[in-house]
Amino acid sequence: MIGLMIAVILFNSIAFITNKRLSKNQIVHIWTFTIAFQLLFDEFIDQKYQGYWYFAKGVNWESLPALTMLIPPVNVMFLNWYPFDKSLLKRILYFIFWLHLILTYEVIALLPEPWGYFNYGWWNIWLSALIDPVLLIIILKYYRWICKIEKNRDLSL
Repeated sequence: MIGLMIAVILFNSIAFITNKRLSKNQIVHIWTFTIAFQLLFDEFIDQKYQGYWYFAKGVNWESLPALTMLIPPVNVMFLNWYPFDKSLLKRILYFIFWLHLILTYEVIALLPEPWGYFNYGWWNIWLSALIDPVLLIIILKYYRWICKIEKNRDLSL
């Protein structure tokens, strides 16, 4: 639990202190989408198929911070620093950098309690390495969609 609380405080502090790009509206959208998407994904992989879990198998209150306050600020940081106007190579390198960070953090989260809180069933780091880029692309596409909606809404006023 100690590791999770440190990560939640650290990630949220960095996300909100360094944010220069995302509006409050965009942050709320990203935050809500991330929680909904993570809960949907975890419902199957965690609860139904027991691929991984937080703290203990099944639904538990301890996992609530991991489900609601850990990944959203990471997505805010990812989008805030994303090199939208840079070359394809720089965007690919950015993805690789973030994939490395996410996988490193996952390995740290696998440490025994009190530092770790994440546990594998049949899931493994290689599955995360395959899925995480897809998840980053989904959040990037969602952000672009929100920006497009905001732009069109402003034009109609």
